[in-house]
Amino acid sequence: MGPAYSSPHEHPLLQVEHLSKTFRVRSRHGWRKEQLKAVEDVSFSIYEGETYGLVGESGSGKSTTGRTILRLTEPTGGKAFFQNEDIFSLPSRRLAFLRKKVQMIFQDPYSSLDPKKRIWSSVAEPLAIHKQGTRKERKERALELLGRVGFSSRHMDRFPHEFSGGQRQRIGIAKALALNPKLIICDEPVSALDVSIQSQILNLLMELQAERGLSYLFIAHDLSVVRHIADRIGVMYLGNLVEEAPTDELFARPLHPYTRFLLSAAPAPHPRLKRERIILQGELPSPVNPPSGCVFHTRCPHAAEPCRQVKPADREVSSGHRVQCHLYGD
Repeated sequence: MGPAYSSPHEHPLLQVEHLSKTFRVRSRHGWRKEQLKAVEDVSFSIYEGETYGLVGESGSGKSTTGRTILRLTEPTGGKAFFQNEDIFSLPSRRLAFLRKKVQMIFQDPYSSLDPKKRIWSSVAEPLAIHKQGTRKERKERALELLGRVGFSSRHMDRFPHEFSGGQRQRIGIAKALALNPKLIICDEPVSALDVSIQSQILNLLMELQAERGLSYLFIAHDLSVVRHIADRIGVMYLGNLVEEAPTDELFARPLHPYTRFLLSAAPAPHPRLKRERIILQGELPSPVNPPSGCVFHTRCPHAAEPCRQVKPADREVSSGHRVQCHLYGD
């Protein structure tokens, strides 16, 4: 899907075009001929100061998309441009440029922090890797960032295991900010946290975005969380981006049957508000052997013969609202 965000900037900060990622499949007898199609022909853009939400069930390819953009795993096909520079063509020595400008916040903050390092040292680590400043200057920078995300001086020499999950995620956010990035990929950053802590982390991310002009690729499976923070939302199913729209438009007028299912499964904001629950039949197909035609047709209540045979084209139904579904064909 192409860019649709109404932005004063002429060019997107990040432009992803026809991204694909497949993995070889291994069994106990060796490598199999089949390939796992984790991401297939995905395109979207992110503009400066924007939060782009990427949602879908587990296994839909959301996290693989984020990791491939950062080249933590190499793409199989497609292109990605950051500030008009082709990420996938960068030689390894130029990846340092990308890593300074694009950072990542992980789902499990404990695994992304060195358990043997004091928290100020973990936050200062990116500065040391990129040889920025003296040790004293790096420590001062780390203390400044930790203070900004809610820690006092008495916390600085503690180790990660001495903090709660929400506190460790704040440390991860401080670490991601160390190099003054332009874009942060947030990979399910609140999914492991209590609801009350989730809102605190989301509010912190939005405050930092307003202060620093950050852009976010916010990956999550919970639409209610993404609604709180995202300007636009892309919905993924089995490696495909099946719908994209501005957030308010997506919630007011969901088009794809899968998007409607996700919205029906989200908790209602008020106990008196009744929402019709859509129950899908069948299990999520295997990405090793995805369905022909529309990848959703095996679970879709509206599936017809064309859905089983022909993959739907990407159509812009209204300004900024795009969908891949035969229900909206000519």
